[in-house]
Amino acid sequence: MDFLLLPFFSFLVGIVVGLTGIGGASLITPMLIFVFQVPPAVAVSSDVVAATLMKVIGSIKHWQQQTLDKEVVKWLALGSVPGSLLGVGILHVIKLKNEQSLNNIMLHLLGVTILLVTFLALVQMLLLTFFPQLQLPELPKFDLTTHLGRLQTVSVGAFLGCIVGLTSVASGSMFALALITFFRLDARKLVGTDISQAAILLVFTAVGHLTLGTVDWSLVLPIWLGSVPGVLLGAKICQIAPQKPLRFMVYFILMLVSLKLVY
Repeated sequence: MDFLLLPFFSFLVGIVVGLTGIGGASLITPMLIFVFQVPPAVAVSSDVVAATLMKVIGSIKHWQQQTLDKEVVKWLALGSVPGSLLGVGILHVIKLKNEQSLNNIMLHLLGVTILLVTFLALVQMLLLTFFPQLQLPELPKFDLTTHLGRLQTVSVGAFLGCIVGLTSVASGSMFALALITFFRLDARKLVGTDISQAAILLVFTAVGHLTLGTVDWSLVLPIWLGSVPGVLLGAKICQIAPQKPLRFMVYFILMLVSLKLVY
């Protein structure tokens, strides 16, 4: 593997994430599989560990700025952490039976998850762009002052956490959709809440993947080397770059990548 190439590509992915808030694992994991010929199980586990650092750094900043909803973070994490550990536990069982099956199953799981996440986000963006006056029926808002609201939040967190534990994808994107749908958070707190819950989730998920023995530190370190400065640069450019064309391009690339993974 060309170790100069991996930080460079990770830097480009970091810029995309900083610019649009999307991409992350959905781009890095397929890149490891297709460009660098990394086995899917190793690619997913290494990406989980690599993504944790970025999320933790981001979450610390948002905690300092108070640009998050601590109650939502707490109740989502109470579901997502055990959910992600369940996902990693399922991978342990599959690995014990047959390591080759683990790679095949994870390849398809990864493709289906990216396809689903991208499709939902693309539909949402197209509806908001071409039908801004369209009034869609709203799902019920979760009320965290009630036992029912807390149970609903923990359940959603557990389901999405399990997906993250299995595939490394959706720690940000699927949770962001859930935050918009069920909590109606304002833009100021949406990003901070999403990053903070993802940081807690990924810390535990990363520990789980370390126990699988499929983390390759020779991949993690170059990804950190490229993606962290890339994210910072992308965030700076974000202030002047047009968001909708960029997001549409990223969604189009993700659709192609996910179809390739599935088939």
